[in-house]
Amino acid sequence: MAKKHTGQCACGAVKFQFDTDPTFVAVCHCLDCKNASGGEAATFFGVPEDDFTLTSGEPKAFHYIAQSGKGLDRNFCPDCGARVFSSKLESFPGMVFATIGCLDSSDGIEPMLEMFTKRRLEWVKPLDLPISRR
Repeated sequence: MAKKHTGQCACGAVKFQFDTDPTFVAVCHCLDCKNASGGEAATFFGVPEDDFTLTSGEPKAFHYIAQSGKGLDRNFCPDCGARVFSSKLESFPGMVFATIGCLDSSDGIEPMLEMFTKRRLEWVKPLDLPISRR
């Protein structure tokens, strides 16, 4: 049976699905997210690992140690190179963090928090959201 939410990489080779409505959606301005996304920030959401299912493709994982000293696996499509999700997060065991841009539809899924705002570039307008004091 199809799940409520679906997503995929840029070329469609790696696909995933889940039912849980994300309760943690963040815009993160930390240097790790900037480097990984290639942009000013990354927007991601958390889903329980036991609800996150790969439906096609075999992502390639890159184990990364963040500036926090905690490890995680960044999973990307080996064909198109798109970063799809992070897993094995030492800081959030049992969770998968997927990038919001990979969702087939992000209707109703909006950021709830801005993180590491001290790293936000001057030209980026703050969002009307709670701020993590990091």
